[in-house]
Amino acid sequence: MDPLFIYSIIALGGMGLLFGAALAFAAKKFAVQIDPKVEQILNALPGVNCGACGRPGCAAYAEAVASGALPPNKCAPGGADVIAVLSHIMGVDAVALDPKVAVVQCQGGKAEAADKFIYTGLQDCTAAALIGGGPKGCSYGCLGFGSCVRACPFDAMYMNENGLPVVIEEKCTACNICVVTCPRGIMALIPRSQKIFLACVSLDKLKAVKSVCTVGCYACKICSSPKVSPDGAIIQEGNLPEIKDINSPSLYTALEKCPTKSYVLRGEKPAEPAQVVAEAINNNNSL
Repeated sequence: MDPLFIYSIIALGGMGLLFGAALAFAAKKFAVQIDPKVEQILNALPGVNCGACGRPGCAAYAEAVASGALPPNKCAPGGADVIAVLSHIMGVDAVALDPKVAVVQCQGGKAEAADKFIYTGLQDCTAAALIGGGPKGCSYGCLGFGSCVRACPFDAMYMNENGLPVVIEEKCTACNICVVTCPRGIMALIPRSQKIFLACVSLDKLKAVKSVCTVGCYACKICSSPKVSPDGAIIQEGNLPEIKDINSPSLYTALEKCPTKSYVLRGEKPAEPAQVVAEAINNNNSL
């Protein structure tokens, strides 16, 4: 056998051993120490990677909780069970997360809102919005292609016959995915204790709104007037009213007085809403 060949094999073997030893030393020298709490927290999380906690995914949230940058009660999909586990891992008292639910801030379906052209492209809201802003006459309204429904990891939404998404509140975890998916920004998270919300995000005024939708808010300011909202529960500085007090009895008055019925009631209306809400506020204040 050629001696040169043997020497080459020996040299390559020696270099391999040398580099292997160097890599092993570097791996040990520069190894990043991982907090064992991070793995425990990550295993307890639902793994939805929804971002509702304020971090891009469950791994990032686990690191933030372990380091103390975020509290252990920010995982909306996990709910009370996950909060309890994470609080135990971190050795702190469990603090309940204010429960929220997703709502659809648009009632302009096929029957209420006009289209400005016939769209035959990809049945996706983001794709449709790229073509002239979308086929919906209202530039703020729901496009009706169900992107939010398909994005929901909990099957907590469906499209109704009128071309609008519907939230199944019993399944909704307030993960925020539908909110970030909607290119029109009509999905929102509100406290579950909030019974009335404004189902319109249009910033247009009377003529522009009426020409494209029969249920859109057109900035009439009736709901924010002193007669309807004497306690300032609803204010209006621009073209869209803003609810400042979700527990105010004034919201029930606004629900009745709104000429386009732009306010939506979640659940059943109390027999005496003003009295019921007033009693609830007094009870909360006495705690």
